[in-house]
Amino acid sequence: MVTPFRQDGSLDEQALYALTQWQIESGIHWLVACGTTAETPTLTEDEWLQVLRIVTEAAAGRIPVWAGCTHNATKQAVERAKIAERVPGVTAILSASPYYNKPTQEGQFEHFKAVARAVEAPVVLYNIPSRTGVNLEPSTVLRLAESAQNICGVKESSGNLAQITELITRAPRDFHVYAGDDNMALGVLGVGGAGLVSVTSNEIPGEMAQMVQAALENDWPIARRLNRKYYGLMLANFWETSPGPVKAVMAMMGKIGENYRLPLLPISSGTRARLERLAGELGLLVHGPQPEGDLRMF
Repeated sequence: MVTPFRQDGSLDEQALYALTQWQIESGIHWLVACGTTAETPTLTEDEWLQVLRIVTEAAAGRIPVWAGCTHNATKQAVERAKIAERVPGVTAILSASPYYNKPTQEGQFEHFKAVARAVEAPVVLYNIPSRTGVNLEPSTVLRLAESAQNICGVKESSGNLAQITELITRAPRDFHVYAGDDNMALGVLGVGGAGLVSVTSNEIPGEMAQMVQAALENDWPIARRLNRKYYGLMLANFWETSPGPVKAVMAMMGKIGENYRLPLLPISSGTRARLERLAGELGLLVHGPQPEGDLRMF
């Protein structure tokens, strides 16, 4: 989920609560709060906790809620995980490899093992080399699954289908590998992936949930039809640094104000025009005034 901000840069609690309700009513299977798309590195610790509380309160136990608990210092990642698992309604911890540090495979192993052993909640690893600078290799993932029983899955955003396929093939049957890139979802699901952690579901939660469910049920004609229809949007969300494009489209839809926190900036006018045209073709645009606070950064 994105994190909505007000015009003055503060957390927009009302918009976040409404966004959570809309996601659930649209048929989403579960929610991730404070992940990469949430601009989490720009949140204070208090804001991070407040986002978790708002999302879980709005969800009210209707669907699972994962809490993003990533930090490039292992001690802080452990503390975040401990705090998150005490929030009522948090059902799992999602934690990415430490960013900037560029740890070795052994460093990542020790980092994730420390996080997992500090909590009882299920832990889902997150491999996203484009953001962290390091790849979490299949052999390391499998070692981690053996080292802690609560390490139950991985969100795979390496963009390497061969690596993901190797991991799915070698992993125990109760270990879940989730696609982390919308445009690779059907490929990952086709080789045995368990689901998708999606960016595009911010804009079209019902359609993305339907696509994934169809693939999991081997109804490939429906899955492929939805993928074909929305594939352009999946790519468009990364025309500029995420979550810039997805927030812009959601503002066009009337769901949030288009407000960012530095170092992210509003998307360029050229990208905005292309996004508006695409969103219009998909029937996502609303008419009338947009939410207050468009095009702000803090």
